[in-house]
Amino acid sequence: MAAQETQAEIPRDKYRSFLYDDAENTHWRHGGPPSYEDVNSLFEQGRTKEWPKGSLEETVQNAIKSWEMEVSHKTRVQDIRTISPEKFKLIINGREGLSAEETLKLGTYNALLKTSLPEEFQYYKAEKETFESSHDTFRSAFPRGFAWEVLEVYSGPPVIAFKFRHWGFFEGPFKGHAPTGEMVEFHGLATLKVDESLRAEEVEIYYDPGQLFGGLLKGSIIPESHNKDTNDFSEAAACPFSNK
Repeated sequence: MAAQETQAEIPRDKYRSFLYDDAENTHWRHGGPPSYEDVNSLFEQGRTKEWPKGSLEETVQNAIKSWEMEVSHKTRVQDIRTISPEKFKLIINGREGLSAEETLKLGTYNALLKTSLPEEFQYYKAEKETFESSHDTFRSAFPRGFAWEVLEVYSGPPVIAFKFRHWGFFEGPFKGHAPTGEMVEFHGLATLKVDESLRAEEVEIYYDPGQLFGGLLKGSIIPESHNKDTNDFSEAAACPFSNK
């Protein structure tokens, strides 16, 4: 009975693997496993698809959620069980691929938001952000989290092609812009190349950052006296590429 009670107390996340497995020996960025309670609630309330349990779509969706959790919250490559460490590459919009170590150092937000636009037209200057500052920025903008779902899966392993949707509610400040309370979302296409153990060897993502920033830059400019770090967003707000 005692063993059963102990096992029952171990928390589980419905959508992510490797969150609590061997948690005590894992090097966590913030000291322990994160809670996904808020973003899971946002996901369940706002998803447009509810895939059958065990389907390819559900498997892919949960695999990406597990991978994102690991690269965002674990600090050592050897603790990340969703990837093939030696082969892993993250490729965004055709740019040069990032290794596992580079992805951990840079962070997924900075990887997704790097751009070749001239600096005066950059909505977000990834090169000037750290892993921590990038996550703080988007946690502030989306206090309930930034949910993610699979919309379609076009092929199965070893090269899985799929369409996805990312969304959240702009309820906190973003780089000198006041929150609007509105939903902000973007869609994209991706491929996930896996090995025989279904570990990711390559994640390749294509999307339009203008869909994301069009929603975030709609917020009114917060006066300088109220926000000392606007990151030159008064210039970015006038960018002709902004998807309003």
